[in-house]
Amino acid sequence: MNKELQVLESIKKEMAPLTGHLGLYYKNLATGFEYGVGEDEVYGAASVIKLPLFLHTLAECEKGKLSLDDRIVTEESDKVPSCGALNMFTGTVETDIRTLCRLMICISDNTATNRLLRYFGLEDVERGFIAMGLEKTKIRRFLFDHRESLRGVQNHICPKELGMILEKLYRGEFVNEEISKYAIDVLLEQQINHKLDGKINEEVPIAHKTGEDYMLSNDVGIVYAKNPFVICFAGHDTDVYLWEDLIRRAAYNLYKAQE
Repeated sequence: MNKELQVLESIKKEMAPLTGHLGLYYKNLATGFEYGVGEDEVYGAASVIKLPLFLHTLAECEKGKLSLDDRIVTEESDKVPSCGALNMFTGTVETDIRTLCRLMICISDNTATNRLLRYFGLEDVERGFIAMGLEKTKIRRFLFDHRESLRGVQNHICPKELGMILEKLYRGEFVNEEISKYAIDVLLEQQINHKLDGKINEEVPIAHKTGEDYMLSNDVGIVYAKNPFVICFAGHDTDVYLWEDLIRRAAYNLYKAQE
């Protein structure tokens, strides 16, 4: 058994006794080797849903339906709590779509996310997800829509589907090479780095998007190791401290296994 597979089997063994619904998808982008644990199942999305929303925005720009330079006004009524910068501004804020995207991805701005969702409409975004090949990854409601949440309406992700999208970005196959490169450049600016990058600690670049909520933690991305790989972790109804500790160690050990 090679070192890479040994590490993955060890991760699977550590996942087994942890509480909750946990999933993992891994693909070595140099060799094509794949490995998964619950990789085809669905999980609570939290902020990882912002990754396909970002890609939908880029795809619509390429079609000429909008431009990243288009200006959008965010009203006081659009602002929602938690992560981000827009809700710190007093009154209305005018930004271009490029800024909304970067805020949404790099600091996980919830207000920027909802503003883009309102700009497109949920049905349009859902059609965009389907066009990307996302069948299980679904966006059903706005962030912090407590009424819909209480009704059981939730956003979901599938680790293997997101891994497929990340591989397309890596290979320059999402829309085209230019769009793929731009998306990766933004993901490389991620500022929430306590999971996949928590132990690797900037030894190599990681293009990724995180998601956190109560008893939920996700991180999906591309680790630019000697043999670059896609790694997607998703978990809900779990002990976040223990799960994130495993994510940190797992990403590091897989990175070292490529040496």
